[in-house]
Amino acid sequence: MHLVQQITDSLFHLLGSLGLFLLGMRMMSDGLQKASSERMESILNSLTSNRFMALFTGFLVTAIIQSSSATTVMVVGFVNAGLMSLAQSIGVIMGANIGTTITGWIVSILGFKVSMTSLAIPIIGVGMPFFFSKATVRRHWGEVILGFGLLFLGLSYMKDVFPKPDAANVSFLAPLSGMGLLSTIIFLIAGTLLTVIVHSSSASMAITLTLAYGSIIPFESAAAMILGSNIGTTIDAFLAGLGARLNARRAAFVHILFNIAGSIVALIFFRPYLALSRFIVPGDDITAQLAAFHTAFNVINTILFIGFVPQIAKLVEKIIHRTEVQDEVKYKIEYVERTLQNVADFNMIRGRKEVSNMVNRVEIMFSHFVTFVNNPKNKLDDILQEQKKQEECTDQMEEELTRFFMRCSADNQDIDFQTRVSSLIRIVNELESIGDSCYNLLVLASKKQEKKIRFHEKAFEEMRNYSEEVQKFLLLIKDFNLEIPDEESLRKAYELEKSINKQRKNLKKRAQQKMSGGENVKGELLFIDMIRYIEQIGDYCLNIAQALKEGY
Repeated sequence: MHLVQQITDSLFHLLGSLGLFLLGMRMMSDGLQKASSERMESILNSLTSNRFMALFTGFLVTAIIQSSSATTVMVVGFVNAGLMSLAQSIGVIMGANIGTTITGWIVSILGFKVSMTSLAIPIIGVGMPFFFSKATVRRHWGEVILGFGLLFLGLSYMKDVFPKPDAANVSFLAPLSGMGLLSTIIFLIAGTLLTVIVHSSSASMAITLTLAYGSIIPFESAAAMILGSNIGTTIDAFLAGLGARLNARRAAFVHILFNIAGSIVALIFFRPYLALSRFIVPGDDITAQLAAFHTAFNVINTILFIGFVPQIAKLVEKIIHRTEVQDEVKYKIEYVERTLQNVADFNMIRGRKEVSNMVNRVEIMFSHFVTFVNNPKNKLDDILQEQKKQEECTDQMEEELTRFFMRCSADNQDIDFQTRVSSLIRIVNELESIGDSCYNLLVLASKKQEKKIRFHEKAFEEMRNYSEEVQKFLLLIKDFNLEIPDEESLRKAYELEKSINKQRKNLKKRAQQKMSGGENVKGELLFIDMIRYIEQIGDYCLNIAQALKEGY
């Protein structure tokens, strides 16, 4: 009875310690991501086609935010928005795998070499005032500090559950550890499942180090679990790729393929990898040796595969090939659920990229109309059909992105965040209206051609000059890049809108005078309708500029 009580107490002690550790990990990661999400977005946006620069960027971002899953989800979102190529994403994903090894060294050095209990409480005390600060940035960093303290407090309690490391300790999992290759595969699967459950290779790594430190599992079994965590961490990329566009699904598959292939290579050369990690960290420091093992196989795998990025991209393109139905026609964006490492801020980054993509889409739609104005005799059948598809896509984008941003809003109640969400939803609505106007313009242009409706002599020249003003406005909105417009840019936006309104009134007045003077009534009415839709686009552009000013 006493033994049962002891086992029960130890189990609840372990679960409570693990819960405290995971809570700390969640808070620290969330805080880091909130505090640095815009900076991480900027870093990823500055990527070049150089695979080594992409590799370094993936490493840097992951080392800062302590989450390869978050980095990969962000990369999949960027590829989905068309702002990163598949080849770039491969380099970033490889770098993220190296960046995530930093966690193992932090836990190994601080969690097991230093008495963290006496430091964790003061760290929590320092973090609390920041956490309750009204200033957003200080609040985020307070969350980081608080999470850091809770993480190591939980790790300290977790260590106390297990016996102190001793040569006399014999693992109660010894029967599972002495079956050679089968044992390695069993613990590899265990590491995979553990990572899938906690949704974090960093947390899985810390748990594995604790088990090894307490002699619950031997060094070889812990190394196999680390290999498994490399496979399990791909679950977030898989979820991010669901419902995404073709290249985004390919990027998610690259992460899965690379991590599985790397784990297979490490499994084939398992003994040499173990020997290498013991060579890097001589002696009996099992946690540091496991951190070295984690780093060694990720670095070596990257060295092996970095030279084959173009070939990997081609292989993935063949495996996940384009179907007959164009995947861009039916628009969908999946919200990555709130897991251990993924917060609303990173879904927000994905959403903003999609809004940027929507800006590009409507700007291209308007350019189709400008092409007609410059070449009014060109047939419009094909371009009208394409414009219809794009208009349907903007309708779908409005619906999907509005729903997506509402989910973001539900996952983050921060006032500033809520304001940004409202601003983006308004911008999406305005962009959808621009898409409708662009389509309606081409419908009217097609009607003119089909019914051979005649315009007055200078109609196309007037419309060309008018359209150029609106095109300038669209390009200005595009240049804002969903950031706060400065005073000069905002002044320019108001001037453009004022000029567009003034020109519309003048053009409409002249058209009415021409009708009174005997010009073709149908032609002048059609001309006025076109001018009205063009002017509406200018109004929508100003609304977007105002939404950016108010929402950021």
